Amino acid sequence: MPGPVPKLRGNYAAVPLRSQLPMWHTPGTSAVADFTFDTRDPFGRIPPLLVNGVQADPSGRVWYRLILPIRPNGITAWVQGDEVRLVRRHERIVVDLSERTLRHFVKKRLAERFTVGIGTPETPTATGRFFVWLRVSYSSPDGPYGVFALGLSGFSSALTGWPGGGRLAIHGTADPGDRGQQVSHGCVRVYNPEMLELQGVPLGTPVIIRP
Repeated sequence: MPGPVPKLRGNYAAVPLRSQLPMWHTPGTSAVADFTFDTRDPFGRIPPLLVNGVQADPSGRVWYRLILPIRPNGITAWVQGDEVRLVRRHERIVVDLSERTLRHFVKKRLAERFTVGIGTPETPTATGRFFVWLRVSYSSPDGPYGVFALGLSGFSSALTGWPGGGRLAIHGTADPGDRGQQVSHGCVRVYNPEMLELQGVPLGTPVIIRP
């Protein structure tokens, strides 16, 4: 009999142990992977992926279900437990589109609350459960992405030809007038001085965007 399935209390991310990661649509159904996922980001680094499930197969092997940073939003696949290293994530970000707010929690405590810019009606901000997949700094804080950007695992539903394939991001803006407005192409705009408060958010941090 297989041993008990490990319980994951809280949020975890999985750091792939190699760049080409074998993945399955259903855990334990075949010795051959259904596909191989390239875990590298555009800079060649291997960021963690958010875990949203755990299961043991009949042999007792542990599997983790991971959210993948590709289209369509929310797509998942399973990886064998010995192919990744788990890391606990004590932070999370919650964006409320109706309130046009971003809340940053650390160990369940509200650390920051900002009023933010969101997508226009033509290019709305996608909703769902995502994670921070990429961090990019910029030399000019007056540029379109402000001081830096946190690239998310999800994508815009309206844009496909945009740089990065329409990837969602939480990024800075030098314009304080963006706060509370529907002004972006789907990203969440945070005024630069406030965006700096998010610079320590680790990759793999869950991001929930609510309607």
